[in-house]
Amino acid sequence: MALHKAKEQAGGPADDVFASPLSERPLSKRAMPELPTPPNIVFQVLRNELLLDGNAAQNLATFCTTWADDEVRRLLDLCLDKNIVDKDEYPQTAEIESRCVNILANLWHAPTGGGNAVGCSTTGSSEAAMLCGLALKWRWRNRRRDAGLPTDRPNLVCGPVQVCWEKFARYFDVELRQVPVEPGATGLEPHQLRHYVDENTIGVVAILGVTYTCTYEPVAEIAAELDRIQAETGLDIPVHVDAASGGFIAPFLHPDLTWDFRVPRVASINSSGHKYGMAPLGVGWALWRDAAALPPDLVFHVSYLGGDMPTLALNFSRPGGQVIAQYYLFLRLGREGYRRVYEACAHTAQHLARQIADMGPFTLLYDGAGALPAVSYTLADPDSVGWSLYDLSDLLRMRGWQVPSYPLPPDRQETVIQRVLVRHGVDRDEIELLADDMRRAIKQLDDGHPHDANRAAFHH
Repeated sequence: MALHKAKEQAGGPADDVFASPLSERPLSKRAMPELPTPPNIVFQVLRNELLLDGNAAQNLATFCTTWADDEVRRLLDLCLDKNIVDKDEYPQTAEIESRCVNILANLWHAPTGGGNAVGCSTTGSSEAAMLCGLALKWRWRNRRRDAGLPTDRPNLVCGPVQVCWEKFARYFDVELRQVPVEPGATGLEPHQLRHYVDENTIGVVAILGVTYTCTYEPVAEIAAELDRIQAETGLDIPVHVDAASGGFIAPFLHPDLTWDFRVPRVASINSSGHKYGMAPLGVGWALWRDAAALPPDLVFHVSYLGGDMPTLALNFSRPGGQVIAQYYLFLRLGREGYRRVYEACAHTAQHLARQIADMGPFTLLYDGAGALPAVSYTLADPDSVGWSLYDLSDLLRMRGWQVPSYPLPPDRQETVIQRVLVRHGVDRDEIELLADDMRRAIKQLDDGHPHDANRAAFHH
């Protein structure tokens, strides 16, 4: 018995998941087991299960970062125990968060200077969007109350938005007025606004990187139309820019595009650090033009963690490592590094767009130039090819690629499109492999074998 235990401690067969009773008797899945299990056994079991997930490198549907260098992983490990809300215990983490906010305020041309930028980190762009939406609602409500007017019917006007804005409207009792997409358009058009805004409009959301098509909505033109509406009606309606994706693209690839706080009507901006900010999953950013744009009632002060802690968030405790990683990337890459990365991504996207255009059955909606590094396209004549983009997605999925197919928003929901996102880590070689697989899949579909059920083996 003693010899057997010694062998186990030395890493003998009993430490091998495949030589243990667990290889024949699986661990409890939906109830906590009664007894402990050796950590290496549990790790191996979970590792095997995780192999069933998709390969992040081939996920061309997500905007989120799927690649990180070793230094980022080491920093995350160092920050595993840092709770970013506890600014008294982790003052340097709080300082680094403040530095990131000021870096972004400078990048987005906020009028506040001298390290006094108004903003915060969040768990992602969805939380950041909701905080900015709440600020719009609070400011509208305060103005209405001061004027003795009712405050029970707030509305928010937008074009085709990501689901976070639908959540915001439902969770915080705001009417969401989504403007239908016109034929030939890819987002909200300025001339549509006057049919949707009124005295109860808390703001207009302009999207810098439309989720469906990857294009930019014209922020400056939207603001100019609201200027005209104010001149005619007296309605002073702020703009919020949802720059979840474009906030980390436009400053580097399109520096002359006026979309940020250079537009006087822009009150707030949200962005996602874990998308094109290249940080690991779990960080977003909310910034306001100045202190007047953020009602103080939304900031809470707590003392039970030690000291006076102002907090602005929908949750409380959360890890600090992602913010540290974001700051690392700001220092590591600088403006020139971000520009180089996304120039390479844009060139790769445009290369893919040219190949897709040459494949035959597609019409490009966006070719990767002028907005996000991405490509979107639809079937030129869906009725004549005998297959759908959903069929193409299924065949590509068999090779591990996640290329989404989906309908455009109202009033263009009859058009189904596909979208490919090119992020840091998605290189030209990978895109060449995707293009080759697309050609093979198209041939297979054209030949009438959507799943090639007759092929029993690989051809060598």
